[in-house]
Amino acid sequence: MFLERKEEEKPHNGSVFAGYDLGERYTQISYCFFEEGDVETVAPVMGTKQYNIPFMLCKRKGTNQWLYGKEAVKSSEEEDMFPVEGLLTLAREGGEIEVDGESYDPAALLTLFIKKSLGLLSIIAPPENISAFMFTVDGMDDRMVEILLHVAANLNLKTERVYFQSHTESLYSFMLHQPSQLWAYQVVICEHDGRYLKTYRMECNKRTTPIVALIEEASYETLVVPMEEEPEDVKKDAFRLADERFLGILENLCEGHVVSSAYLLGDGFREEWHKRSLQFLCRNRRVFQGNNLFSKGAVYSLMEKFSPSEAGQTHIFLGKDKLKANIGMHVLRQGKESYYALLDAGENWYELHKSCEILLGEEKSLSFVVTPLTGKNAETRTVPLTGARETGAPFTRYAIEVDMASHDTVRVVVTDLGLGEFFPSRGQRWEETFQIS
Repeated sequence: MFLERKEEEKPHNGSVFAGYDLGERYTQISYCFFEEGDVETVAPVMGTKQYNIPFMLCKRKGTNQWLYGKEAVKSSEEEDMFPVEGLLTLAREGGEIEVDGESYDPAALLTLFIKKSLGLLSIIAPPENISAFMFTVDGMDDRMVEILLHVAANLNLKTERVYFQSHTESLYSFMLHQPSQLWAYQVVICEHDGRYLKTYRMECNKRTTPIVALIEEASYETLVVPMEEEPEDVKKDAFRLADERFLGILENLCEGHVVSSAYLLGDGFREEWHKRSLQFLCRNRRVFQGNNLFSKGAVYSLMEKFSPSEAGQTHIFLGKDKLKANIGMHVLRQGKESYYALLDAGENWYELHKSCEILLGEEKSLSFVVTPLTGKNAETRTVPLTGARETGAPFTRYAIEVDMASHDTVRVVVTDLGLGEFFPSRGQRWEETFQIS
């Protein structure tokens, strides 16, 4: 007998999907009303297209008053204010920080900032109407998963549908919802904050079924754009050098590849310093500039979860956070052997979990079938139930829980449930892991 997880009910019409981009210096919030399709981004200043919310808190001395965002930046120079920047980095590092003579958990301050900033969304939709929420950050590791689980548990959202994913997956979901000609071949995305450049190149392998999408990332710390207050002659020379450097990066990125479109993201591209680079990009390609791709992509990911698009049903993204193999078992059901799927390839490793129950006779081991999506042959992994005690029953019932300890490590927990009151459980429990390539 197997215990399946219940399928999630679809959100009702009029409910809101919200995507929250946690950058290092800024955050953004995008949203859409379920089944209406149009994704919008919240502007902190009504009537503008300035979507960035400065990632800063400020505490007023001797009080419990906290300001956030632009108000925090504006007040940060005042003598009685204590600014807190780099909240995401502080939360990653752990430990406590001191503000105004008191110690604070940075994850708690991160939660405070998000709560305050979500007030911007409440103007558009009341909190109880948010039916699904997606965080997106640059890089999902074990520590970030831990932080976001803590934040989600303390936000007091009215929904249990809270998810998180990397910028790369948000980028993929964004492209799924663009006209197909824009990603008929490869797509180049460049994100620049004035000091730091990150590039992405997305391609789809149309020879596979489903079509596998891959995104290659690279980072550059030597492409620096001068500050606005620099003298004009200094800025002119620095812009020229930055343009040369950027052009070289683009030429290497596009060499040997057919690129359909390119996206320039971030405040680093605000000034027109990249003229030669832009001329190169615009040759037979569509080029777009903006800064809210990731927050919008987070919303599109929620749409794919509950109402998959045609492209979403024929494509699968295999990023570094994704399980790259199907994992299941060969079982007997009503006397016939069948395959029972446990974990599906293409899902984020930190979201995967499956529970079921199984009856075993004399055999005291479990066999799992690992089928890579990369085309390699399927393999079998065996988990022995070492030391399993005999009960005298023809069968013993076991509970099985399967999840991922990391992106390439499967964790299996097996518990002896016995068989009715005549053959009670002995309380034995096994926990094993195995690697997948």
